[in-house]
Amino acid sequence: MERWDLDSTLVGPIGKKGADPLATLGLETVGDLLRHYPRRYVDRGRLSDIEGLVVGEHATVVAKVAKVEMRDMRQRRGKILKAVVRDEKGGELDCTFFNGWKLQGFVKLGAVGVFSGKVGVFNKRLQLTHPQFEEIDETESLRPFLSVYPANSKISSQAIARCTRQLLEQVDAPTDPLPESLREREKLPELGQALRRIHVPESESDLYAARHRLVWDEALGVQLALALRRQDAVSRPAPACPRLDGGLLDAFDADLPFPLTEGQETVGQEIAADLAREHPMNRLVQGDVGAGKTIVALRAMLQVVDAGSQAAMLAPTEVLAAQHARSLRAMLGALGRGGELDGAEGATAVTLLTGSMNAKARRKALLDAQSGAAGIVVGTHALIQDTVGFAALGLVVVDEQHRFGVEQRDALRARGEQAPHMLVMTATPIPRTVAMTVYGDLAVSELKGLPRGRSPVTTTVVPLAEHPKWMDRVWQRISEEVERGHQCYVVCPRVGDTEATDAELDEPPPDEGDEDRRPPLAVLDVGPMISERLSGLRVGILHGKLPADEKDAVMRAFERAELDVLVATTVIEVGVDVPNATGIVLLDADRFGLSQLHQLRGRVGRGSAPGICLLVTEMPAATASRERLDAVASTTDGFELARHDLELRREGDVLGASQSGSRSGLKLLSLLRHEEVIAKAQVYAQDLVARDPGLHEHPRLRALVGETLGDEERAAFLDKT
Repeated sequence: MERWDLDSTLVGPIGKKGADPLATLGLETVGDLLRHYPRRYVDRGRLSDIEGLVVGEHATVVAKVAKVEMRDMRQRRGKILKAVVRDEKGGELDCTFFNGWKLQGFVKLGAVGVFSGKVGVFNKRLQLTHPQFEEIDETESLRPFLSVYPANSKISSQAIARCTRQLLEQVDAPTDPLPESLREREKLPELGQALRRIHVPESESDLYAARHRLVWDEALGVQLALALRRQDAVSRPAPACPRLDGGLLDAFDADLPFPLTEGQETVGQEIAADLAREHPMNRLVQGDVGAGKTIVALRAMLQVVDAGSQAAMLAPTEVLAAQHARSLRAMLGALGRGGELDGAEGATAVTLLTGSMNAKARRKALLDAQSGAAGIVVGTHALIQDTVGFAALGLVVVDEQHRFGVEQRDALRARGEQAPHMLVMTATPIPRTVAMTVYGDLAVSELKGLPRGRSPVTTTVVPLAEHPKWMDRVWQRISEEVERGHQCYVVCPRVGDTEATDAELDEPPPDEGDEDRRPPLAVLDVGPMISERLSGLRVGILHGKLPADEKDAVMRAFERAELDVLVATTVIEVGVDVPNATGIVLLDADRFGLSQLHQLRGRVGRGSAPGICLLVTEMPAATASRERLDAVASTTDGFELARHDLELRREGDVLGASQSGSRSGLKLLSLLRHEEVIAKAQVYAQDLVARDPGLHEHPRLRALVGETLGDEERAAFLDKT
């Protein structure tokens, strides 16, 4: 019999007829299929006999379909599929499936499957209502563990299991990428043994050992990729920018009307030391909403300008970029009016560059950056374009890193013969394991404490499913805040000119059964409604699809208190700082991600008056959406919410695979459960790359990195190494 390796196409060992359906899952090679792990297992030793089922308890049985029929539903439109299933001891159980026409190709006479659900009684017979169902092979039912695979309409879990077992009989033991010394130290089985055990385990210890080994593969692959990225980043020279006595930074510090917090002092010293070196700084500063990151970034930019270089600040939206430019100019005062009559001696200039600027303004901004007239250039992704040149780019500040991919971040880093220093900021707190994986190529600083002047914010869930009349009180609270001389935000998930949600929305997965919900509320509908309901209040509208000059005009009007209420999408999520705004209402709050809710709440309480945040939802109690809202209402600690967010999200989402649209090799690694493995893998990876830069002496480890990364990242990695 011919033997195959992991790189062989599936057509050889299982034939074209078997390989074609697997290709619809993206499984094209032997390695692809063997890395397509079961999503769950049914322990045969814990299966229930039908005769021993207890009403009200959850049960899992293996049984054969003995009878099946389709009938119309009585109370509503649709079909109901009723099946009688029989286990090997002769016990019978009724199973009822709603919208049964979707399952009639699987729940068919003679099919053997795993049925799971809560046991009930109907017409004096035991019944499972809409149970989970997985078809299995009759020979599979004799195994101690039944493997259930991710499948689709083209190929069933049963067929995948059959192909995998067939493959395991024809594949040679793969060359193990992990060094033998590492395997022995961590007591890990060889790769071939782990792949066999995870698909066909004979015991729980088999399964644990296999999963633990394969988790190590993924953790080490990620950490090697990050170690190589760190190595590449520091291999180029960077402009040394030591602090200059008597320069702009000293003048700025002397004019500050408040003392820096202890956290700002500590992080500022770390950054100053990095900037003074001839290797590029790559540092992430994370601080909760309102921790004062902008001051930290501005002081770093001034140190670079004092040294004769320029600084660029990259923001995710035009609203935030414009807000940053105004804030920097306001904080600098005369120090930021270089070239103007009222500018201080030695002052620099702050230039804004965005994609939607008119031709004249864009030419002026490009000239200021290219000539060096602007020491600080603030912009959106427009700064990344090849047409944008700098006289001497020394520092890139990336605000709200979670909105940018690694390649976008690297685009500015690659400019010029010298690599600029890189300072990445985020107000979305990051658990330690995420920092070690997603941002493992960066040194991490935590900005603790809040500046003086921040006020408490009270957060309340408004559950319209139970109390529909509470919406009247929401509008009343807005009026009360305005009567006290304050301003309010009302945030909607959608713009309203199309059915699509606004591009900035990070909507979480829907709760089960809510696919038929109404469309999310829209700014263009809610704005006029508020103007009519709260007559006398000055209402403005802001969203990402407005022309840049209109967005800027609306935001300026709100900052000058010429508007009482700003109805907006999530364009106000980050960076918008209006101390007089004390109230924020999030409509359809369940449609926002947890970190977004925390960011949006941070728009209020930025002055001397306390803030209120009202999370309005129609979702009923005991749903995942309400759990998320209750979590936000229960704490203002961003780090606690970040961990909760990690528990709710899929690992692939957190690791960024879904953002790039590419397939990731991470299938088992959990940022919650595998913190110890990730930390150990980071140490091993740093040591391996230090001893073998580029991993040219470890080709299997290089291949492991490629398997772990998504397609686009894999190509970039191979190009660089």
